[in-house]
Amino acid sequence: MRYMLMMNAPRGTGDYAVNAWSPDDLKAHIGFMFALNKELSESGELVGAEGLAAPGEAKIVRAGKNGVPAVTDGPFPESKEFLAGYWIVDVDKPQRAYEIAAKASSAPGPGGAPLIIPIEVRQVMSAPSDM
Repeated sequence: MRYMLMMNAPRGTGDYAVNAWSPDDLKAHIGFMFALNKELSESGELVGAEGLAAPGEAKIVRAGKNGVPAVTDGPFPESKEFLAGYWIVDVDKPQRAYEIAAKASSAPGPGGAPLIIPIEVRQVMSAPSDM
């Protein structure tokens, strides 16, 4: 079963709080993420993982007139959180996806304290077998 684990960051100013962290704190955080990805890759559970640019750089795109995309700034300001990054994992049972999400949630923040950031876990759906 494939699951998407989504790490959300608070809206704030449109920039990530990690940009204000000390270089050592940021290095520890990124090192943790690299180690987690390596562990999941070696176990064969990692399908993909990416961190995303700050929400201030996001755009909303809709179908436009005459096939020209309509591009506006986004996401909407009323959003309380923004997707900061994600993992797609392939695991045998949902509980394993939850274990991985809990580990990702414990990534170190300022001073090395675990962030305990919420990780949304959702199963990746597949197309019906008759398609």
